[in-house]
This record gives sequence, structure tokens and C-alpha cells, in this order.
Amino acid sequence: MAEPVPDSKLPVAVSLGLVAVGLIIGLIGGFTHGSWPGGLIAGLGVLPAMVGLWKGVQQENQTTLGLSVVAVLVSLGVGGLLIILRLVDYAR
Repeated sequence: MAEPVPDSKLPVAVSLGLVAVGLIIGLIGGFTHGSWPGGLIAGLGVLPAMVGLWKGVQQENQTTLGLSVVAVLVSLGVGGLLIILRLVDYAR
């Protein structure tokens, strides 16, 4: 087993920060119109969240693991929603 390391929630904070930036970019253009860049930035929030997931597994810490799972789902949900809304706007 690995040495226990201090609990780190920084990857989750970075992930949620990217989601917030993507959401703000999407809101600037109008939320119902969606946003390619906003969706991609929000979707990139998955990367630090996955690092947090790995750290949570290594630390055997349910808090870090749980927050990271939520961050992954939020990143994918917001990023996907912004991209789908943009596709729907193109179709109209």
C-alpha cells in the first residue's frame, strides 16, 4: 500500500472552475444557443476530475473520490448540454 498523503481537493476545484468558465462562455452567447468553446472547456473539466478520482482511490478516501465522481458527471453534463444546444441551434 502507498503512504497516506494529505487529502487533496484541488483537482475537483480546478474541474469545477473549468465548468464555471465554460458555463459563463455559454451564457454570454445565450444559453439556449449553446456554445462550442464553452462545451469544450466544460468538458475539459473531466481531466482534473479524473486525477482527483485516481487520488481518491490511492488515498482510500471516500470524500475525495465522491467529489471527483460528481465533478466528472457535472463536467460531462454541462459540456454535453452546451454542445447539444449548439447543434440544435444549427438545425433550426
